[in-house]
Amino acid sequence: MIAIALHLFADFILQNDWMAKNKTSLKHPASWTHGGIHFLAMAIVFPLWVAVIISILHVLFDTRKPLEWWRKFYRKTMGGEIAIPLALWEDQTLHIVIIAMAWTLLK
Repeated sequence: MIAIALHLFADFILQNDWMAKNKTSLKHPASWTHGGIHFLAMAIVFPLWVAVIISILHVLFDTRKPLEWWRKFYRKTMGGEIAIPLALWEDQTLHIVIIAMAWTLLK
């Protein structure tokens, strides 16, 4: 699906070091710059209102707070050397699920 490819391009190719280091704070412009890039990418394939929702959720997920809550609630282990790759895949899973849900609901 093109929306997922655009998401991955925006998240890995168009995200620079400044965004990656600062996107966890909603008070930092890097967070909203990164979200804006995702909005532009999603606006290619979704109606604008859907692109806005996806982008806002992307920014909120990138604060890492939703996954931190989930790990505590679900008592998920994040120890050892798998912690960073696992966190990355959890984050990407949330993003892709939201895109897939939007695509499915609009079809």
